[in-house]
Amino acid sequence: MSIRRWVAVVATAGFAILVAEAIAHHASAPFYDPENRVEFEGIVTRWVFRNPHAFLFLNVLEGNDEVIEWQVELGAPVSIRRAGWSPDSLQVGQRVKVSGQRSRAEGSYGVCCVRMTNPDGSPILEGGRVEEPPAGR
Repeated sequence: MSIRRWVAVVATAGFAILVAEAIAHHASAPFYDPENRVEFEGIVTRWVFRNPHAFLFLNVLEGNDEVIEWQVELGAPVSIRRAGWSPDSLQVGQRVKVSGQRSRAEGSYGVCCVRMTNPDGSPILEGGRVEEPPAGR
């Protein structure tokens, strides 16, 4: 094999590995089940607005009066900031309504790819989006 062909093969393989890792990192399907949507209301306990993803933590009252902490995974701060979100968009103690894809991890209380509103269905932000775009866009 000529050196030129060998360099082309190595470069192509390296590029393929980098692209595969980038796609795998941003795919939600391995971690969240698009066929298992959940909807709930909860009280904000933490709003973490930092890279690589923003996270929202909610205390949710379950049917048997047990409080469960749900973790809501959102997009990168730079992306959701473009939609109007900021570190001041949500306050500890605020009640929100969430609908999204439930985590595949057994026994966990996680959700992503959410639609988030006030409990009455109105947007949290005037003019801001309440739903993240589907994964892969």
